[in-house]
Amino acid sequence: MNTNSMTDRKEQKRDIRSMNLAELTEWVRMEGEAAFRAKQIYQWLHVRLVEKPEQMTNLPGHLIEKIKERGIYGASEYTRLVSEEDETSKFLFLLHDGNVVESVLMKYSYGNSVCISSQVGCRMGCRFCASAIGGLIRNLEPSEMLSQVYQIQRISGERVSHVVVMGTGEPLDNYDNLLRFIRMLTDENGLHISQRNITVSSCGIVPGIRRLAEEGLSITFALSLHSPTDEGRQKLMPVAKKYSLQEIMDACRYYFLKTGRRVTFEYALVKGENDSPEQAKQLAELVRGMNCHINLIPVNPIKERDFCRSGKNSVEKFKYILEKNQINVTIRKSMGRDIEAACGQLRRKYEETKESL
Repeated sequence: MNTNSMTDRKEQKRDIRSMNLAELTEWVRMEGEAAFRAKQIYQWLHVRLVEKPEQMTNLPGHLIEKIKERGIYGASEYTRLVSEEDETSKFLFLLHDGNVVESVLMKYSYGNSVCISSQVGCRMGCRFCASAIGGLIRNLEPSEMLSQVYQIQRISGERVSHVVVMGTGEPLDNYDNLLRFIRMLTDENGLHISQRNITVSSCGIVPGIRRLAEEGLSITFALSLHSPTDEGRQKLMPVAKKYSLQEIMDACRYYFLKTGRRVTFEYALVKGENDSPEQAKQLAELVRGMNCHINLIPVNPIKERDFCRSGKNSVEKFKYILEKNQINVTIRKSMGRDIEAACGQLRRKYEETKESL
């Protein structure tokens, strides 16, 4: 079978919500329907944010049946936990195959930000992250990624202005679906969220970083760094055994060169592991001369690991050393820690699903 035939077959299996407007228009025509029906369907799914074909009230019954046959994948029934410490909400969404994913709504002065998952589970195995426990189950479809944003906007009744792909999963391990998600989320025919308000976080898959740099996007790229040395990264992140810090930093510089967008480095501070003054100096040297920003994240506790978050004095000293070296740095406020919604805590709690759905 030739490559084009395999591609065509794959495209034929794509669910309705995962189709962009051009593909949806072609599908409608192939089904013998008028082309304008595609715009109607697209509006229902990506502007009005409906979940069921029956809600598309201006479509004829026979077309609704065709949509049902093709399928609309998404994140449907949910459990919602609301933090008592801040206004953060964590949602546990049910997928069509019985799997679940978590998403987080965070409210800031500049708008509502949603953190979504890109996979069910994760195979990266970072030692301080609950999301990797149990490994990777499967990639999420573009529709399932979009639906997390859509459902939260629909449920909250408030517009989502910022999206971070930083929940469960490694986004660059689901590259094609991630790219389609970004293009559809920012499409002027849909929610039309600004690309500048989208952040994609990766643990450092070098070919994916370089490929992303070539896509002509204006998104923010965030690298999970967590140590200024190869030895330190390898203790915390198995992926570091495949890609050296030199390769990763070169890829990050390439990303800035191609996009003009500064890279954000995420640095989870673990007591006694990566929070010493010497490591702060090494980090400053590592990023010297780069147009970048460093987010310091005192590691969030998970019951399966014995890592402890760095003390306040250690965090402030680490920050001071970076600032003294003219590095842009902030200490990220952990939101939703009491409901396990903070960075590294998402774990897909099945017991919540069974009790609440």
